[in-house]
Formats: sequence, C-alpha cells, structure tokens
Amino acid sequence: MHPVPEFPSPDELQTVSILGTLAQANRALAELKGRAAAVPNPGILLNTLSLQEAMASSEIENIVTTQDELFRAMAMSEVWGAPAAKEVENYNEALKLGYESMMQSQGIISNNALIDMFRLLKGTTEGFRVTPGTVLKNQTTGETVHVPPQSATEIVELMTALERFVNDDASSVIDPLIKMALIHHRFESIHPFSDCNGRVGRILNVLYLTRTGLLDTPILYLSRYLIRNKNSYYRLLQKVRKDRDWESWVVFMLRAVAETSVTTLRLVDGIRQQMAGVKRKMREELPNLYSQDLLNNLFRHPYTRIEFVMNDLRVSRPTAARYLNTLADHDFVSKRRHGRNNYFVSENLIGLFLAAAADPAEAREADDQDRGRLL
Repeated sequence: MHPVPEFPSPDELQTVSILGTLAQANRALAELKGRAAAVPNPGILLNTLSLQEAMASSEIENIVTTQDELFRAMAMSEVWGAPAAKEVENYNEALKLGYESMMQSQGIISNNALIDMFRLLKGTTEGFRVTPGTVLKNQTTGETVHVPPQSATEIVELMTALERFVNDDASSVIDPLIKMALIHHRFESIHPFSDCNGRVGRILNVLYLTRTGLLDTPILYLSRYLIRNKNSYYRLLQKVRKDRDWESWVVFMLRAVAETSVTTLRLVDGIRQQMAGVKRKMREELPNLYSQDLLNNLFRHPYTRIEFVMNDLRVSRPTAARYLNTLADHDFVSKRRHGRNNYFVSENLIGLFLAAAADPAEAREADDQDRGRLL
C-alpha cells in the first residue's frame, strides 16, 4: 500500500456512526461560535485560549510545562529557566502567524504558511524534507509503523495537492468537519517536515475550521482531547493506513470536535462571567480607574506587567504602575516579584484554566493497548 492512503469516496463517509457524530459536533461547534462572539474583545479569547491549545498540543510531544511557567514566560522577557514554556510560546506564536497569514490571503491556507509555522517552531530555515530516511517507530517496541514518502519531489507533489484540497470549497461535497479529519490524516501521513509535524498538523485543524466559517477565530481547545486519548489517536491513524478504516478515524475526530467544543465553551463562559464580575466591581470600587481597555488588558494577559499596560493603554510608566498597584491593593490582581521585576497575576482567571486542565471528563480512551507514539 502507498504510504499515503487514497481518500474515501463520499459514499463511504455516509455511515450512521459518522453522520450521528457529525450532527453532534456541528451543534456543539455552532454553540461555541455563537457564545464566543459575545466576548467584548475577540483578541482576549485568541490570546488566552490559544495558549491553552498550545500547552495541550505541546504536551502530546512530551513538552510539558505548567500554567505558571507559561504565563510567566509570556509576561517576562526572559524564559525563567523553563525551556518547555518557550516551546509552548512558540506554538502559540505559530498559530497566530498561521491565522494572520490566512486572514491576509482571503482565507487561503498555503503551504508557504505551513513552512513559516514550522520554521518558527523549529528555529530553522528548512522547508519540506529533502533527505530520505525518515521512519516512524513504536517507541516501546522499536517496530516500524509508518514509512512516509521519501522523495523530495513526491513530498512537494503531495503537499501541493493537499493545498488545493484544503482551499477548494466549490467542488467539495464533503462536510467541512469530515474534511478536516481527512486533511489531518493526509498531512500526518505525508509527514512533510523533519520535525514538528504533529504540532503543525494540529494548528492546521483549527485554522481550517476558521477558514470554513465554523469558527470566527481559532480558539477550539482541540489538542486537549487528543492528548487524553492519544493512544487511540495514533492507533486509528495507523488503522487507516493498514485497513482503510476511515469510519473509525473520522468518528474519533468528530467526537474530538464535539467534546472539546463543550470544554472550550465552559472556558469562554467562565471568561465572560469573570469579565462581567471584574467590570462591575471596578466600577463600584474604582470608578476613576475603570476603563474597558484596562479590563481587556487584565484578561488578555493573565500575567500582566507595567509595560503591557503602557502599550495597551498608551499611558506613561508611572500611570501604568499606579493602575496595577491600585488593582493589587483592591485584590483584583496579585503582585509578585522576580528579581527586580514586578508582575501582576489574575488569580481567578488562572484558576479557571487550572480547573479546565484538571477536568477528567474528556478522558475517554477507546483503546489503551497500543502504547506506541509516532513522533
């Protein structure tokens, strides 16, 4: 069999299991999109939720950091001795880079954008693989489980065809959510880069949902489901390659969208409620200090600092310092110190993220027998 399986026919995708799960996923995603639109500043969701996606996606690659390390790394110019936090920050920046590229090109997700994201993640000037020898193995047994295309010419041809498939809406009769599952499998099977294929592929998922209008911004916390079910994820990837079991793969990815839409919706609702509460309290206790821009800053940067307030509100350093110290005095934020630098933490917002990360509701491992992991 060719290392990159042919796509199924539209008729093969019309099973009871696929259509039932598809309906659930579309309903959940539509509710998330609608409720997210009610957040006053969409940049807040892109900043905060994309970081949660970045953490989960990087954890699949065994790049593990904590909420505290991550937000401190984002707030401070240095990386606080936590290389994993820098990896996660790079993922977040790559997601935003891909989103900005797509918006600037009228919704096109180009191979050049994927290459740019890979270069940011890897810190390299490489593009698609040009040297043969890439083999994916079961880390436990050492068994070869997938040999992706080896020829540089073939990789370019396959990625060019995939680029057309991603951006061709007119001739496709496949529902966009099903198409996302097919795109993801094709990308991971081509394995076009020397590294970071999983992370680039997971960014491609949420970018595709955004380009099709199923989301307004790439805020779906999709990687969280994949890490909690990663044994099934890798097993079903391989089952398509060996047995052409597209149904199980598509159902798995649709279920990922449905369940993570619910999880992300809880985070969106929590952010909205916290914003409303902080806004009300600031107006009551600090009416002369309150502004929507200051409120936005607190929720865009769960760990904020004087420089962020200066830039966001266009105020002087003494004014920004006064704002944050006053907020700390009234328990809106906690003031912390690292070396000679102060930073300010929105404890309730961090608590919301920690609660979501600890929620076991999505841990639905369908088959835990395959302990291998494809890099």
